[in-house]
Amino acid sequence: MIVGNRKSFEEILEMIKPYKKILLLGCNECVTVCSVGGEREVGVLASELRLWSAKEGQELEIREHTIERQCDHEYIDQIRPFVGDYDVILSMACGAGVQYVAEKYPTKPVFPTINTTFLGVTLEQGVWSERCQGCGTCILDKTGGICPIARCAKSLLNGPCGGSSNGKCEVDKETDCGWQLIVDRLKELGRLDLYEEIIPIKDWTTSRDGGPRKRVREDTRL
Repeated sequence: MIVGNRKSFEEILEMIKPYKKILLLGCNECVTVCSVGGEREVGVLASELRLWSAKEGQELEIREHTIERQCDHEYIDQIRPFVGDYDVILSMACGAGVQYVAEKYPTKPVFPTINTTFLGVTLEQGVWSERCQGCGTCILDKTGGICPIARCAKSLLNGPCGGSSNGKCEVDKETDCGWQLIVDRLKELGRLDLYEEIIPIKDWTTSRDGGPRKRVREDTRL
């Protein structure tokens, strides 16, 4: 799941300063789960903007609309009949959604209301934790299903650094050492032999370091 945090109201106001007619576009997927960009959050931000405009004597026309996903063109196309009626689109999706909407409507300003944070999981209601950095070369089979890239502050591939202590990370004493978690998991699985294997230097070209990535599945193309 993609996790994000809403930008401050002041930052959003700065974005829309020149505009009077605003399309506030939500997304029903990841950002709904992490409570920052779904239909409810669209309504909250719209209410904030309307209250602000009334208080400041500003004339704002705001339309609230939430689509299933902002990362699929068939859903983005749903706003085509009325998108021309608005000066700007405020997207409440992740950064990918913002960019795809902007690609589809190149003459329309599209601004983000969310800071995309990480790929993660729900620990409990209102708490999310990073689990994956989308590096493109998964080694979870060698590390007991625990990712050293995302869970270790230094993304070390072959054991902990010298700074970890009592199972906690050197960088943040409140965070479990990623490699301590890996070793404990491998021990539980009876696979500590995997810990003795040297994981080779990572090919970071499969990650963002290699530039924008694209995945093609010919068997699913139309």
